[in-house]
Amino acid sequence: MAVIVGSIRNDRFCPTPANWIADQARRHGGLDVEYIDLLKARLPEVLAGDDEQAPLPAPVQTLGARLAAADAFIVVTPVYNRGYPASLKTAVDWYLEEWSAKPVGFVSYGGVGGGLHAVEQLRQVFTEVHATTIRNTISFSNFWEKFDDRGEPVDGDAAHAAAKRFLDQLIWWGDALREARTRRPYQT
Repeated sequence: MAVIVGSIRNDRFCPTPANWIADQARRHGGLDVEYIDLLKARLPEVLAGDDEQAPLPAPVQTLGARLAAADAFIVVTPVYNRGYPASLKTAVDWYLEEWSAKPVGFVSYGGVGGGLHAVEQLRQVFTEVHATTIRNTISFSNFWEKFDDRGEPVDGDAAHAAAKRFLDQLIWWGDALREARTRRPYQT
């Protein structure tokens, strides 16, 4: 399970919900959780283009190996101007097979809409790289009110119950798609 921190802005809030959902995934049991911070990945913003002979930049190769090893993804995203961060689009666009036939779940945050505008756009983008997005989403509206100083949701019981349902669904899809890829490799 790879948890992807989607924002690379200064003074970002994204690590707070990312750390929380990663901790929930570890506590869920039976999961190896890979924490991927796109700020630390340092992907080039300009993609390689059509020159398939050119070697991929080292950061792209490194992140690609980490994504390829995952059976499922949790993308943590804010909403910026009714959309998702450019860093997430860059991370999606550098890869194809690494996302293909794997499930993606979303944890979002924002103002009144809780980041759901970003999630709905990301569903379309991930469909194009042959990923399967799960229905359940965890979203935090007015996020600045939703977490305490320790990075825990103030409504812990409800948040933990939502995380369990979310993870159960993501794990089901992860298991089903891994089994299917094992039986018959997915063709993009």
